[in-house]
Amino acid sequence: MYAEELAKTIDHTLLRADALPADVERLCAEAAEHHFAAVCVFPHWVRYARRLLATSDVKVCTVIGFPFGADGMSAKIVSAEEAVALGADEIDVVICLPGLLSGDFTYVRKELAGMVRSVRLAGVNNGRGLVLVKTIIETCYLSNKLKKMACRIVEDAGADFVKTSTGFGTAGATVHDVELLRDSLSDRVAVKASGGIRTYDDVERMINAGAARIGTSAGAEIMREFLALEQVG
Repeated sequence: MYAEELAKTIDHTLLRADALPADVERLCAEAAEHHFAAVCVFPHWVRYARRLLATSDVKVCTVIGFPFGADGMSAKIVSAEEAVALGADEIDVVICLPGLLSGDFTYVRKELAGMVRSVRLAGVNNGRGLVLVKTIIETCYLSNKLKKMACRIVEDAGADFVKTSTGFGTAGATVHDVELLRDSLSDRVAVKASGGIRTYDDVERMINAGAARIGTSAGAEIMREFLALEQVG
């Protein structure tokens, strides 16, 4: 793998409650330096990140319904539309975990399909083009059967990615889960691994398992590690 290829798998992430403008500036500067796929920030920081990255090839991603997915359907949709209007290129939405865990799959599918439709329309109306929707299913709370059901719902709803974790649950991404998700989806839907990914070895294992994107707050450190390994090699 080349450095450029590795960088384009990484969503450089800052989802700390105590983050300040200087932290967002550092995140965006690192993302622009390494040409990461995206930065992932809270909706509050979307406009600022968009301005900081205006001349770069890095996308702006934000989270909706984070971290429990328990917001009402209308609240999620309005929040996503506003985020796109502020400059978001990608939306990471937490699936309705209470609905999924209680077996209300019809509601979960309806909510996510409504989100995808609204985000697509907002992308067109705001000149953003195709805005990607990544669905966080929080694998640590799900049985293998529910993980497969979540994949079916995401696919039916028209979302672009299934994402393993918020990083706020009881566990993050595992090779087993990434492989299971990849095997449960068609080629149209990609897998994003996130939660607990701190080293290049972590990234390599997730990519080998089938992940197309990696969510991590350690993107810059991972790139430095990879570049150092390249020099030694």
